Amino acid sequence: MRSLYIVLMGLFLPLSVLAQINAERVMTIGKNALYFEDYVLSIQYFNQVINAKPYLAEPYFYRGLAKLNLDDFRGAEADCSEAIERNPFVVNAYQVRGISRIQQKNYKDAIDDYLKALKLDPENTSLWHNLALCRMQEKDYTKARADLDTLIRISPRYTDAYLMRTEVSLKQKDTLQAMVDADRAIEMDRYNPDTWASRGMLFLQRTKYPDAESDLTEAIRLSVRNAGLYINRALARYNQNNLRGAMSDYDVALDIDRNNFIGHYNRGLLRAQVGDDNRAIEDFDFVLEMEPDNMMAVFNRGLLRDRTGDYQGAIDDYTTVLDEYPNFLAGYQYRAQARRKTGDLKGADEDDFKVLKAQLDVQNGRSSGQTTASADNTRKKSDKNMNNYRKMVVADEGEDNKYKTEYRGRVQDRNVNILPQPMFALTYYERQDEVRHQVNFSKAVDDLNNRHVLPHRLLITNNEASLSEEQAKQHFASIDAQTSAIVKEPDNALNYYARALDFYLVQDFDNAVADLDEAIKRDSTFFPAYFSRALIYYKQLEYRRRDKGFELETVSADKNVQVRTFDYARIREDLDEVIRLNPDFVYAYYNRGNIHAVLKDYRAALADYNQAIALDPRFADAYFNRGLVNIFLGNNSQGIQDLSKAGELGIFSAYNVIKRFTATE
Repeated sequence: MRSLYIVLMGLFLPLSVLAQINAERVMTIGKNALYFEDYVLSIQYFNQVINAKPYLAEPYFYRGLAKLNLDDFRGAEADCSEAIERNPFVVNAYQVRGISRIQQKNYKDAIDDYLKALKLDPENTSLWHNLALCRMQEKDYTKARADLDTLIRISPRYTDAYLMRTEVSLKQKDTLQAMVDADRAIEMDRYNPDTWASRGMLFLQRTKYPDAESDLTEAIRLSVRNAGLYINRALARYNQNNLRGAMSDYDVALDIDRNNFIGHYNRGLLRAQVGDDNRAIEDFDFVLEMEPDNMMAVFNRGLLRDRTGDYQGAIDDYTTVLDEYPNFLAGYQYRAQARRKTGDLKGADEDDFKVLKAQLDVQNGRSSGQTTASADNTRKKSDKNMNNYRKMVVADEGEDNKYKTEYRGRVQDRNVNILPQPMFALTYYERQDEVRHQVNFSKAVDDLNNRHVLPHRLLITNNEASLSEEQAKQHFASIDAQTSAIVKEPDNALNYYARALDFYLVQDFDNAVADLDEAIKRDSTFFPAYFSRALIYYKQLEYRRRDKGFELETVSADKNVQVRTFDYARIREDLDEVIRLNPDFVYAYYNRGNIHAVLKDYRAALADYNQAIALDPRFADAYFNRGLVNIFLGNNSQGIQDLSKAGELGIFSAYNVIKRFTATE
């Protein structure tokens, strides 16, 4: 039995035994699990290291990072504090603790973390980015501007800094500087929807509605199903009296986000304005399901019920509002009219008397407690002035952050690159996709499943699911069971393959590869072993490249690149063998195409994707990746055609890529 297997089974051993584990190896496996988003499993590995060597800072930091990704913000903060106590010179520990504190709205302590981290790494753009956003949350706009000025000096082409400084300038009423920064952001990154949305909102605030519509239209062209952009463009169109266009935008926004409060409220007002009363009532009914105490929605529904002949319903709504706002004169006026229509003349006279008395109080200089409508043609969502009931709603300050930048460093910095569809794997678990329902089939794999020689049914997927804690325990136990089977039948390749899958699922790649080697020695025709080994080689290289900062673009004479090229060659060799043994296994061509693309051998990648599509004309992932390769080769027309097909087959992100490259057609 391998030594690392003993380490893995140490999960279930007493603490005295845990002290003997190879902490470095277990840390490596834990970081593998973390990198591949197996957060629950990674925590188990870091727990082992902490139990064995509690004086180390590293396992606390990585456990904190895993907890952050599981939204356990208090736990993440506590672990990062433990890491900092053991080693106060780790920048990332302050970064992750800062993010954890931000998620708990503890901006003051988050600022303290970023200031400490910046003493250690004064040119870290992510730290300056988050520090400035925290200052903005604390409404300390003077210091936020100073931080952003520093960030722009350090990284003059950092688009997010200009977007944030635009926001700060607006808070400081410096619209001239805000427009300069918004223009600069667009100049630097024309394919970023946030830059266009930011300037569009600036035009909207300055009542330059045609310009706002133009910029928001460009943001919509570049963005993927962003309801907020349609809501904002609808407002720009409404203010240009383009009611049909505004209505269309609200319809699209609510198709994307059916629970959008502002979308339903404003569409209800718009429908009422064009006489579509019954459907306007539906919108206000929906608003009141979300916010039963929203008196403006109640009053608007009352007006619509009145117009459609539901007088008692209207009276009920008016009464609800007047119970809450007894000085709202318009409510008494409308209720009086509705009461007369139902024959309640006494009630109508009482309402008329209240209105008359309030008017006399005003004439005689006595305050009636009334408020008047504001001069603006819109109102904030939080506005409670009932006299503004006919006005379109806009988001409160700080609520509409659709176009603003996000905090950096949640796991890794947000990757704005266009990425290919991932490699396919043979595994037992698949993440469910609510949008795309795809069944990947291979007759050879189906035949293997029908033999019932593996503990679970084998799936083909490039959307692998992380293990739950219970599943992880099951696979650790299965390693033990498969080891016993190997002892009984040492020449059975399937036993080694089954244990390799267990090791793979618990992210122990070294032992998984060793078992696959043994399986191939015992049955050199068993193609799944080659396919799985190729994938594990690839994942090991991806982890190394990210962890150590390897760059494939380095000059080929570089020693590290020669090593990496050799490593990728090992992957190709295994996939070549899969294709030799099973020429119809489409996923081997696809994976090999991905490897060629990583190495920038785009012609070879095209050949493999072509073969994959020839074998399966509905292979969406192959169309998507072939589309990207064609674009990289400058064949935009063919690339867009492939991406369109991928979108048709269910990869909807393809449409966003099409938008970004159509302009260069």
